[in-house]
Amino acid sequence: MRLVQHEPDAIDLRTTPVHLGLGSRAHPVEGFAWDPEVLRAYSAAVAADGAEGRLVTIFDGDGPGDHWERHPAGDELVVCLSGSVTVTRDAEGVPDRVVLGPGEATVNPAGTWHAVDMAGPASLLTITAGLGTEHRPRTQAHPTEHVGVSGPRTP
Repeated sequence: MRLVQHEPDAIDLRTTPVHLGLGSRAHPVEGFAWDPEVLRAYSAAVAADGAEGRLVTIFDGDGPGDHWERHPAGDELVVCLSGSVTVTRDAEGVPDRVVLGPGEATVNPAGTWHAVDMAGPASLLTITAGLGTEHRPRTQAHPTEHVGVSGPRTP
C-alpha cells in the first residue's frame, strides 16, 4: 500500500480509493484492501492528517450489510450512484432508516452506529473520516446490544 503523489491517469475508486488530506491534497491509495495489515499501513501513512483525513471510495454490492460501523472522528457522506440503498442508523436504540436512490445522499453523523443494505445490485460512494472507525457484527438488531460497546454515542 502506498499513497500516490500525482496520478495523471483515470482512477477507479472501486479498486483505488483516494485519501483527502491536509492542505487540500488528494492521494490515490495504491494497493488498498480491506485487510487488517493494509488498513494498519494506510492508517500509519495518513496519521499526520488526524481527524481531518477522509477516504473516498466506491462500493458495489447486492443485499444486506453484515456489520454495523461508526466513525468517531467525523461525519460520513454516503451517495447512492445506482440502484437502491438503505442506510440504517441506531438512534438511541431505535432504527432510523433513510432510503437512497441514484444521486441521493445522506450524512452519518460522527460517532453514530450505522449499517447499509443494498436492494439488488447497487453502487455507493462514501467520503469517510476513518480515524478510529469501529465495526460490530450485525448479528443483533442494534450495535449497542453487542457486548463490549460502551460510552455515549454522538447524535
